[in-house]
Amino acid sequence: MDCKVNYPEIGATRAGPLPHGYRHLHRSVDLDAPFAAAAEVLMTWGLHERCGLHPEATAARAAPGVEVTLRFAGLLHIPCQVVWAEETPGRAGFGYGSMPGHSERGEAGFLIEAIDDRVRFSLRSFSVPGSTAARLGAPVARFLQSRATDHFVDTMREACGTS
Repeated sequence: MDCKVNYPEIGATRAGPLPHGYRHLHRSVDLDAPFAAAAEVLMTWGLHERCGLHPEATAARAAPGVEVTLRFAGLLHIPCQVVWAEETPGRAGFGYGSMPGHSERGEAGFLIEAIDDRVRFSLRSFSVPGSTAARLGAPVARFLQSRATDHFVDTMREACGTS
């Protein structure tokens, strides 16, 4: 894979502790849906589409090396590259990292897991401002990032029929 991300800790959202020196976010929710249905929504960019991010990806499924530009409201163009992906009977997910042109530097990981008798969706991320504008507007950027993370979780819950 020709890695085009703009930070060194590639794949750190997959497992283990998140790297020091970044802002960390973590959210999770249990879903009332079959594992396979939730995994399909996630791995085919359906979650991102439902969040209004209009993904333009180089492949229909998330896989290492796939590039995706998330577009929001015709104003934001957010270039990312998938740095890890996993699809097993009990785990499905991927992590993508920021590419040059992204306002932040870091990675977000999305994971669906079948744990005992439940299905859990988790999102983990680490980031720092990647542009002068993001540094100057850091408090606003942090607020928007937290809201976006919550929106991902709420949208996955809705997509899976979880109240």
